[in-house]
Amino acid sequence: MRPRLAGMAIVTLLALTTACGGGGAEQPADGPVTITMWTRAATQAQSERLVKAYNSGHRNQVKLTVIPTDNYQPRVAAAAGAKQLPDLFASDVIFVPNYTSQGLFLDLTDRIAALPYRDKLAPSHMKLGTMDGRQYTLPHTLDLSVWFWNKDLYAKAGLDPEQGPKTLKEFAEHATTIDEKLGEGGKVHGTFFGGNCGGCYVFTFWPSVWAAGGQVMNPEGTTSLNDQAAMTEVFAIWRGLYDKGVTGPTAKEEQGPTWAGFFPQGEIGVMPMPSTTLGVMPADMKIGVAPISGPDGGESTFVGGDSIGVSATTRNADAAWDFLSWTVSDEAQVEVMAKNKDVLARTDLAGNKYSAEDPRVVLINSLVAKGETPYALRFGQTFNDPQGPWLRLAREAVFGDAAKVPQLNAEVTKSLTQ
Repeated sequence: MRPRLAGMAIVTLLALTTACGGGGAEQPADGPVTITMWTRAATQAQSERLVKAYNSGHRNQVKLTVIPTDNYQPRVAAAAGAKQLPDLFASDVIFVPNYTSQGLFLDLTDRIAALPYRDKLAPSHMKLGTMDGRQYTLPHTLDLSVWFWNKDLYAKAGLDPEQGPKTLKEFAEHATTIDEKLGEGGKVHGTFFGGNCGGCYVFTFWPSVWAAGGQVMNPEGTTSLNDQAAMTEVFAIWRGLYDKGVTGPTAKEEQGPTWAGFFPQGEIGVMPMPSTTLGVMPADMKIGVAPISGPDGGESTFVGGDSIGVSATTRNADAAWDFLSWTVSDEAQVEVMAKNKDVLARTDLAGNKYSAEDPRVVLINSLVAKGETPYALRFGQTFNDPQGPWLRLAREAVFGDAAKVPQLNAEVTKSLTQ
């Protein structure tokens, strides 16, 4: 789940008549098969690289269509209702349970079981692609939440530029020091976050809860635990940073689209960031990367990104699987994904020859096995919708009346079960 999706509610999908474990009658073909694939614009670069590499070395070909991210769910819903889905389509991993529950993906359980590295596939993505013990999707792209720190600002503030924060409390201390030492004039700030962005909160705050051994929901995704001690302490630390002005004046209004744009300008000391932004940072910028920690330690991450599956109505199931299984092969993961500094879908390839050139990339890849992707069928309405109850809860906890959190948490639970 990328934070830029804040505000996009889950679209009600029309169920297919095809059974979940059914089909995909195969289209007879004497020659090469061209299969169709959809992906959202948020994963365009990675998808195009994979398709180009596959097409250059295989008789079968993949025709990729990239759809604007905000239009993606309505397009899938319309195609599902008309039974005109492409052979393959990707989805923000957080919404995969909705698609599987409505029969949009072909059951891939037996095919996945035959992969020699089936137990090394990104566990969070595989979990959300599983329903009633059956598996429907593979990891497509991954984006993790991590802490970045600006080594030059650390040095100027008298901090050790080679030692990033190891706890959320230390994170707050570093950010405060940078703001106090370098913040005069208002250009440099200790940290920043998306304070009016539901997706930003879950992507960057929840890992601190998991690192502390807490949870934000029950396993079924029907009960909110965001009024519990672990979340309360995380909120309190961030509230303290805002109250002291360490987060900068615009954090309260930041709705998501530009929340990650300030760090690359060299204006922020330390902040949670999407791991995929490491490869697009200024070449001369000295950046440290650390796992997100809880108030007193531990480490975790929000494993976002996309999963991909074969549509239940495909007539080219074997050809579609040939491409899909190739995307998680050693060749694709190392020579396409790792070569371009992308996070890998397999935990056994974290230290490959390309990633090994940058310890930060190795660290990011290693977090895939330690992070979480929360499961909830009503995730979008509850946590991403700017009119939903989660954003109201988070804003009261950080900027308003924290005493309202228990009541608002009950509203989050109500939203999850409606």
